[in-house]
Amino acid sequence: MPKLKTKSSAKKRFSATGTGKLKRNFANKRHCLFCKTQKMKRQARGTTLVSEADAQIVKKFLPYL
Repeated sequence: MPKLKTKSSAKKRFSATGTGKLKRNFANKRHCLFCKTQKMKRQARGTTLVSEADAQIVKKFLPYL
């Protein structure tokens, strides 16, 4: 069998936890932060898990994760 290609964009954005779930960063934290609410900026700190429906799609992009 040939090797499978990994999507370069996905390997930069997602990583796996110890149990095999996928972690992601929050969106909308890059620029124009003065017009976003403090609550939104606070809740978008750190990382969160990818939803199960989206995780199935992302796992196809990352065959060796």
